[in-house]
Amino acid sequence: MSPTDAGADTGQAQATAPPRRPAKAGADGEDTLDLRLPDDFVALFRQTTGTDAPATADLLDGVGDWGSVLTPAGTFQLVPVRLGRDLPLISRWMNDPAVAEFWQLAGPREVTEAHLLAQLDGDGRSVPCIGLLEGTPMSYWEIYRADLDPLARHYPARPHDTGIHLLIGCVADRGRGLGGTLLRAVADLVLGQRVTCARVLAEPDLRNAPSLAAFLSAGFRFAAEVDLPAKRAALMIRDRSLRDLL
Repeated sequence: MSPTDAGADTGQAQATAPPRRPAKAGADGEDTLDLRLPDDFVALFRQTTGTDAPATADLLDGVGDWGSVLTPAGTFQLVPVRLGRDLPLISRWMNDPAVAEFWQLAGPREVTEAHLLAQLDGDGRSVPCIGLLEGTPMSYWEIYRADLDPLARHYPARPHDTGIHLLIGCVADRGRGLGGTLLRAVADLVLGQRVTCARVLAEPDLRNAPSLAAFLSAGFRFAAEVDLPAKRAALMIRDRSLRDLL
């Protein structure tokens, strides 16, 4: 089944999931890392960060150093995934039927591991994170460079556009209205920490009214309809210029 997006306030598992293509040999079907950066660009990035750059080095201005933010639901923080620490938890979330329906990563732990390694061993354009609310792991996020993603083929991308994917893993945290709260918090984190980024993007399924409502409540605006490989999506944008108005 093609991935779609569960409503943030309906008790379902996620607010947004990455668009997918049919799986390729040796790949997990994830579309996020499909574009190859030029070798000289990657070399320049490594020169800038240094060969002994910390694990937080990425093309997203060090997600691991963004710190925490206070939300109406409590203190929230994004922590980059560490495979040995987080794989069992993320794999368990991916095998929740409500999550598996959209992310299509159910199965043995190796399925989730491959999905994570594609990002962890990549060039830093996509950073998988655990979302901690009051210190408790409760959500999985992917913060990615939308301008370097296949999504950029489907809309007028601008340099440093930043995309987000989210799933709320704990059943007890679903249906509480957390989707809009956390989406706003993370979008504000992106805009606060990435001074070169003017827009935060997401691409929920156009048919998913609760998900669209969550993005609208988080200060995103509906920008366009886009045909992605597995769905017709609503391109949702949170603009830096409108940050204090929406």
